[in-house]
Amino acid sequence: MELLVPIAILAALVAFVVASAIRIVPQARRYNIERFGRYQRTLQPGLNLIIPLVDRVNTKLDVREQVYSSDPKPVITEDNLVVAIDTVLYYQITDPRAAAYEVANYLHAIDQLTVTTLRNLIGSMDLESTLTSRETINTRLREVLDEATGRWGIRVNRVEIKAIDPPHSIKEAMEKQMRAERDKRAAILHAEGERQSLILTAEGTRNKLILEAEGHQQAMILEADGEAKALERVFQAVHANDADPQVLAYKYLEMLPRLAENGNGYFVIPGELTEAVKTVTSAFAAERRGDGTAGAPKTASTGAVGPVARPQAIEAEAKRAAELARAAADEAKVEVEQARQHGLA
Repeated sequence: MELLVPIAILAALVAFVVASAIRIVPQARRYNIERFGRYQRTLQPGLNLIIPLVDRVNTKLDVREQVYSSDPKPVITEDNLVVAIDTVLYYQITDPRAAAYEVANYLHAIDQLTVTTLRNLIGSMDLESTLTSRETINTRLREVLDEATGRWGIRVNRVEIKAIDPPHSIKEAMEKQMRAERDKRAAILHAEGERQSLILTAEGTRNKLILEAEGHQQAMILEADGEAKALERVFQAVHANDADPQVLAYKYLEMLPRLAENGNGYFVIPGELTEAVKTVTSAFAAERRGDGTAGAPKTASTGAVGPVARPQAIEAEAKRAAELARAAADEAKVEVEQARQHGLA
């Protein structure tokens, strides 16, 4: 019974020593081991054994990519304006030993290095360049931080400027400028729209007038072609029927009164009018003489000429045509005299 107590104490001591010698490191973690206060090694993920009471875990580090957002820092631009810049840093521990022993507080060191780099960069840029050159600032920050933190066992993967806040008065001035620019663009677009509208309207009117003129031209051409074909057909009909001079002279006199139509003040009588009147008069005089003369008709056996019996209808038509010709001639003379007097007046 007395031996059970020492055995239990010894078993407990052995269990404590074994438990102290076993270290289980989670994935993506690194443990720095010191032996008598001196760096010994870095434990990798999994089951690890150390010497109890000799080795101890100094620092536990996470080697996954970390995100660090700094507070807004005041920075003065080249044109003496104070802007507040907020940055976001993406970093990863690549050497746990250097991260634990090369720098006391790597986050604070990175934050201060970011502030000084920003002041150096933005101090040589005006406000407008600062607002429009974020990509350039990010690239330069990453280069400087990556070079400085490499010996600390830290790799800076990315640096982003989250916000650049100029003073309130500058914000108001920028808003007014942007509003003025928008109003200017709106006025320009409105003017361009009106200009395009006027151009399109003018082009439409021009095309309309051109089409109307072309249509009128085509109509005149077709009308002229029709008149030419009509005259050609009349001319062919006259020559085909072999009209005698009496008929042509009568049609000539019949056309003369039409010259005074459509409000004509005077018209010119051609010199052939006298010949035409003589021709018509002699034709109808010959017909009258033929009506009052008796003769003998020709016969096949004797060749004698006898009297010609004309139908009453033909005789009446001839008389009517003669009267119309005289009336047309008289009317033409009167109109010529009136036109002459009118021209002298």
